[in-house]
Amino acid sequence: MGGKRDLRTILARLATLGLAAGIWFSPHPAEVTPTAWHLFAIFASAIVSVVVGALPILTASVLAVAAAVLTGTLAPADAYSGFGNPTILLIVIAFLVARAVVKCGLGQRLGYRAISLFGRSTLGLAYSIFVVDGVIAPAFPSNTARSGVLFPLVFSVAEAAGAKPDRPDRRRLGQFLMFSGIASLTLSSGLWLTAMAANPLGTAIAKNQGVDIGFGSWLLASSVPTLAGMVLLPLALYWFIRPEVTATPEAPAEARKALAALGSLTWDEKIVAATFVGMVLLWGASASLGIDTTAVAFLGLGVLLGTGVLTLSDIAKEGDVLATFIWFAALFTLSDQLNRLGFMEFLGGRLAMHLGGLPPMAAGLVLVVAYVLLHYLFVSQTAHLLALFGVFLGVGVQLGVPATVLAFQLLFATNYFAAITPQGSSANLLFAGSGYLSQGDLYRLGAFNTAFCLLLYLVLGTPWLMLVAR
Repeated sequence: MGGKRDLRTILARLATLGLAAGIWFSPHPAEVTPTAWHLFAIFASAIVSVVVGALPILTASVLAVAAAVLTGTLAPADAYSGFGNPTILLIVIAFLVARAVVKCGLGQRLGYRAISLFGRSTLGLAYSIFVVDGVIAPAFPSNTARSGVLFPLVFSVAEAAGAKPDRPDRRRLGQFLMFSGIASLTLSSGLWLTAMAANPLGTAIAKNQGVDIGFGSWLLASSVPTLAGMVLLPLALYWFIRPEVTATPEAPAEARKALAALGSLTWDEKIVAATFVGMVLLWGASASLGIDTTAVAFLGLGVLLGTGVLTLSDIAKEGDVLATFIWFAALFTLSDQLNRLGFMEFLGGRLAMHLGGLPPMAAGLVLVVAYVLLHYLFVSQTAHLLALFGVFLGVGVQLGVPATVLAFQLLFATNYFAAITPQGSSANLLFAGSGYLSQGDLYRLGAFNTAFCLLLYLVLGTPWLMLVAR
């Protein structure tokens, strides 16, 4: 098996190199400069190498930046510009702040509290998952990191309800609770600008089309469709999965026991809670007060370091943060430079030709649906956004689709399409490997979840966005 995997990896890498060479040396369209065409060859091969599993995303992005500079395609200052981008820095600092929520145990306490209030029924247990996730989400710019907090809670809830992977009489109960965790992450990530790393990146790209989105305007735009989804999606999954057990009267008592064992709020938990609330309030008021959102993240991190809640040794353990910073900055830079060189405008014009003649709303609908379905080919939400978001938004604007409405619809889709496949987001992996969900279950439930959210955001979200988006 290992030899076959190695052979597949080698073949995938050779195919990716062949793709890069094929694009690089092929005649470029008259509307595209040689520099833009060569950068497209580098960027496209990097994205494809991740999609086909030839290279990890960090490796692909590092090699892409090196290739862009060493071939003279980009000047070093342009190639490295993303490493000083405030949006990228916001994401990295927020990752570190999120570490404090996990370390002090505040996330676990919130979970037990929600179960003690809502956990008397199977449906109530699902709602407790959605509530906890929604509350802690703005402090977690990584839905993958948040899944590490949510999964132990969901697993404990499932076991307390008698659902175990080897117990066939409660198989659907376990499916329902585990997939509720996956579904919750897709919605909570869309509720808050800071709840998923690709969100701020998307808003930075949207500025190229004149769409300015801040923390407050994101929350206003997302509130109605996303909160409706948090109410309706557990009901829809409950109807679709039909768990064998509908009442869990013992769950609240078990949660209260766990809370009693935790005792009263620790000093560290109080500091983290106050810092978290303060950051959210400042982010919310940033537009009206002229406050830089990245500076707010730095302030929060400074408070946690100054009070000793976070230490340098804690930060030293966060190796993934450095890796994330590197590949985010690298791919964001390449995408941004492609746009500056006019390639995205060219690509959008070609796509617009095929959609020409459609009314703007119909064209917008086609773009959103296509954007969602294409996630079957991606293993990263951020890679998907960097590859397609700017292009699809640009095409929609050319065809007369309201820019702000389309930008939000594509950004929300970047979150809810994460459940479409087991590999659609790394946040799914803990739940997918729990033993409660087969691959068939994950694809079937993922398709249902994504279709439900797509319909909800289009039907309810579009008129709301037309009302509030400016």
